[in-house]
Amino acid sequence: MTMFLTIAVIVLIFVVIFQIAKASEYVSVLKGEETSRRQNNKINGFMMVVFLIVGMIGVWYCNKLYFHKTLLAVDSGSVEGARVDSMLWITIAVTGIVFVLTQVVLFWFAYKYQDSDRKVFYFPHNNKLEVLWTIVPAIVLTVLVVIGLRNWFLFTGEPPAQAMTVEVTGKQFSWIFRYPGKDGAFGKKYYKNINDADNNQLGILWDDKLSHDDIVTSEKLVLVKGRPVKLVIGSRDVIHDVGLSHFRMKMDAVPGIPTTMWFTPKYTTKEMAELTKNPNFVYEISCDQMCGNNHFSMRGIIEVVEPEEYDMWIAKQKPTYLVVHPDLDPSNKKDSVAVKGVDTAAKKTIAKL
Repeated sequence: MTMFLTIAVIVLIFVVIFQIAKASEYVSVLKGEETSRRQNNKINGFMMVVFLIVGMIGVWYCNKLYFHKTLLAVDSGSVEGARVDSMLWITIAVTGIVFVLTQVVLFWFAYKYQDSDRKVFYFPHNNKLEVLWTIVPAIVLTVLVVIGLRNWFLFTGEPPAQAMTVEVTGKQFSWIFRYPGKDGAFGKKYYKNINDADNNQLGILWDDKLSHDDIVTSEKLVLVKGRPVKLVIGSRDVIHDVGLSHFRMKMDAVPGIPTTMWFTPKYTTKEMAELTKNPNFVYEISCDQMCGNNHFSMRGIIEVVEPEEYDMWIAKQKPTYLVVHPDLDPSNKKDSVAVKGVDTAAKKTIAKL
């Protein structure tokens, strides 16, 4: 109801302004062309000031109304993401101050000098002004670029020694996650070996012993609170982009060219749900690069848990090698031996009877 009322008031204001302008036009016809021009200049100059004030109030109101729905209203989900927030706030502060000052001067000048008889002074060149508006923006932009590069080199550099490593592969239109297993190393893969029907989404070479304990899943990406994670990112078809908005991270997923970045989760999913006051909160991994007609649906779930919960989850995961080769799965052999033992006991019992 409030929204409809606001729209009605805005429409009414425009109607009133239009009617005032029409009335002014009729009056100007009666008074003469010169008088009409001066009158129109006064109206336009006044409207410039009104537009400035109403516009500033509108910006403030929209910020108050919708800021809580933006990511900046909630703390970054990663330790390193706080650097991105800081950089963004600095950029907003610098550009915001420049924007407000220039717009205030622009609209005020339009009002103050609406119909001045003073002669305009033209000057072809001014060394001081040239230096001022060249050097100052150059220094400010250089500082912003240096801050950005410093953060970029941190995120894409080598992670701490205790960091876990997870491989993230994009495909149209989902994500595939691979954990290296107990040996801490990924097995080799070859794109020509990709075969979804045989449960080999990544083209893993099963002859490589390092691949025998790798865990591949498309269900969700599970991370540990407080433990750095290095993402090795790739794609098996077109260019995608790993977008981690809650962690303030993103990186291109390029076919044939692995890219990396790392960060440290700060809050578990449950803790972030409390911070956002959203019981259904989940961390998301999205594709931030247009990759086809179902690009909108390329969404994955990230779950950040405590170390103990992660240990329990990883212990329940079966290496993909054993999924593909169930005959080599020791648990299947135990079940088979147990079944044979039951059958033998049953036969003995029947024989006695």
